[in-house]
Amino acid sequence: MDYPAPLAILIDELRRLPGVGPKSAQRIAFHLLRLCERCNAIADQALCSVCRDPGRSEKLICVVEEPHNLLSVERTRDFRGRYHVLHGALSPLQGVGPEELKLAGLLERARGGEVEEVILATSPTVEGETTAAYIASQLRPMRIRVTRIAMGVPVGSDLEWADEATMARAMEGRREY
Repeated sequence: MDYPAPLAILIDELRRLPGVGPKSAQRIAFHLLRLCERCNAIADQALCSVCRDPGRSEKLICVVEEPHNLLSVERTRDFRGRYHVLHGALSPLQGVGPEELKLAGLLERARGGEVEEVILATSPTVEGETTAAYIASQLRPMRIRVTRIAMGVPVGSDLEWADEATMARAMEGRREY
């Protein structure tokens, strides 16, 4: 998925500023633009392009921490559901609790009855894992299937360089071949 035109233009313009590289320009642009009323993704209208797409399934929601995480999932070209962007992860040490995240909309959508599965695609960090566990605990009483993205050894890497936690995750997330 390419950036929506207004976002791409803003990123290009921000990159022209002295000392602003591509990643910094992207972060600044995400901070400046408005959010989709439904999923909290970056939008140039009330609803983002994904939420406006009639070819997307309302039954499947992928939860990500930040707007740029959505782009990573979209680059696979395999996901045809909807998204929910939290704009952060739980971090008690940093004072980030459930109230600071954009969770209410996700729970409201889940209660609406159409959602069958929520994919938790938060980062494999302590904060991301904590966030995934919290969201799962909120969704389980609603009888919605809650799944977690598989994590492990990156494609093209050598097992020799994989740490214990990564190897353990890869073994846990294995599937039929």
